[in-house]
Amino acid sequence: MTNVINMELLAIHLFKPLSIATIEKMLGVTFKKAIEATHYAQVGEAMITYTNFNVLTLINWPKEHIEETLDSFGVVNDANTINQDYPIRIDETIEKAFMIDNEKITLKEFSIINLIIISHVISQSVALEVYEKKLSSYYEKSRKLIDASNTFSIFKRASLARFSKELVLVRHDMLIDLYLLDKPNILWDNEDAELLYNRLASSLELKDRFDIVEYKLNSIKDDIVMVMDLTNHNHSSFLEWIIIILIMIEIVMGLMEWFGLK
Repeated sequence: MTNVINMELLAIHLFKPLSIATIEKMLGVTFKKAIEATHYAQVGEAMITYTNFNVLTLINWPKEHIEETLDSFGVVNDANTINQDYPIRIDETIEKAFMIDNEKITLKEFSIINLIIISHVISQSVALEVYEKKLSSYYEKSRKLIDASNTFSIFKRASLARFSKELVLVRHDMLIDLYLLDKPNILWDNEDAELLYNRLASSLELKDRFDIVEYKLNSIKDDIVMVMDLTNHNHSSFLEWIIIILIMIEIVMGLMEWFGLK
């Protein structure tokens, strides 16, 4: 008799970062270090993982307990919440170690490391979606700064510098926190896990999406640098005119003194 197990995975981005100790206390679980940036805990036949990039993943979590669990974190799973779900099936009749399509992930056998890999990659996808949505606000802010570039303000340079720094930090966070360009070390010793990681990352288009976000961030940054150059030029011109006016005043006062008008 074929034993087929169906599980549901829900990965959800939390609004604020929490420590592992805090989550352990809230849920009454004990986390173990799984792979880089990911911790996991088993609760009966279910599993929970939490990543450094602030994504909580529930695998095979009882549906009646999902809302209760999210409520404990102050999360309302609505249209404003960034999350992804993926059905997982364990089916020993498949010929390969795993099969992935747009509807589900099928594993030949139950494996903790495979579930951790799946959770890790989907968590990366959720976190990347957070950055994708942030881009709209960055574009709006950059447009306002560019539209105001033809006016002079002594405060504009500081605003541009802060925004440029913010863009650099976002790109840094994407590279460091999401581990998108680094494979987990455990994959070097597990060929099947590495294949699963590569196939799922490709299916979710992580690298392509990262490249698009990075390109857009660099595009915004280039625009801001251009505006900063223009602002600096305007600032230099402003200072030059002040110097010219001061020199002219000095000359006029000197002439007045020369002709005894003062």
